[in-house]
Amino acid sequence: MQRKYQRSLGSPGNYFNAQSGNSWLGTRQLPHGELDVLTIGEVVIDLISTEETSSLHDARTFRLYQGGSPANIACYVTKLGGRAALISKAGADVWGDFLVEELRQAGVLTDYLVLDPTTQTTVIFISRTSGTADSLALRNADYQLTPEEISVAAIRRARVVHASTFALSREPARSAVERAFQLARANGKFISLDPNYNPTVWPEREEALAVLRRLFPYVTFTKPSWDDAQRLFGPGKTAEEYVVRYHELGAEVVVFTQGERGMLLSYHGEQWALPAHPVEVVDATGAGDAFWAGFLLAVLDGNTLQRAMLFARQVVERTLRVVGPLREPLDRELLYAELER
Repeated sequence: MQRKYQRSLGSPGNYFNAQSGNSWLGTRQLPHGELDVLTIGEVVIDLISTEETSSLHDARTFRLYQGGSPANIACYVTKLGGRAALISKAGADVWGDFLVEELRQAGVLTDYLVLDPTTQTTVIFISRTSGTADSLALRNADYQLTPEEISVAAIRRARVVHASTFALSREPARSAVERAFQLARANGKFISLDPNYNPTVWPEREEALAVLRRLFPYVTFTKPSWDDAQRLFGPGKTAEEYVVRYHELGAEVVVFTQGERGMLLSYHGEQWALPAHPVEVVDATGAGDAFWAGFLLAVLDGNTLQRAMLFARQVVERTLRVVGPLREPLDRELLYAELER
């Protein structure tokens, strides 16, 4: 029996009203499907430094984790009691077997994860830090996902189809994501895109902008960070100006995260601000992925966009207190109840 998680839409304060946002929800029909979120893109080996440092130059020892933003989001969805699947590619090697086992233990459907014997699993080195991590990607299998490996049945089963800009940085994965978005739109699904542009992964910024201009008109939700925006559009703009740039690319709803400065929500020409809660940060790795999972599930539960942001913030705060991805399940109903306090 499917559980319902809708809650009354109380207000957390005068600065940010959770009842705002009904105008957007009232214009959209929630998609149907047995999967809440289908993520598309990289599943990788994350090697996170045991030393706390903003630079890999100072890192000497690393711990192994399952990683990749789309894979992490799928895991967070299941930890919140949702249903998630992943379309991705890894090597048919010891690391690929490890990733499949980790995803299955997390409750993620792996039917659409391809293990390719002709390539090797992608590995990413990451510095453990409370800020933006330094990283080095040794890419192999992740970008070799092909359009033919995008399952039409998987798209039809999903309510939200999500992908990352990391996956767009190389062909054939770029074309695979584009095909997925085309199928998702044709089947009436919500589409979300993580605009996690990084010049170390995709040095050709003008090419990246051209690809994003082509893909963003499909996108319902996007969640850039301050760092994402500066990397893509350059420094020197206000948060509000960056938000406008993402709308100009074609995004319908923009959630702009600014760390300790809070968040901005923008759609239909209106913007709302949500302050951050002070929280002790142990490791910021995966915080954005946790936000995505919480936000998307809360929207699918029928909440306003503002309330979905509040819910997602609670999920992030729990993630920031541990190193690496959150291992334990989160009680979605309890998190909703805490919003009423």
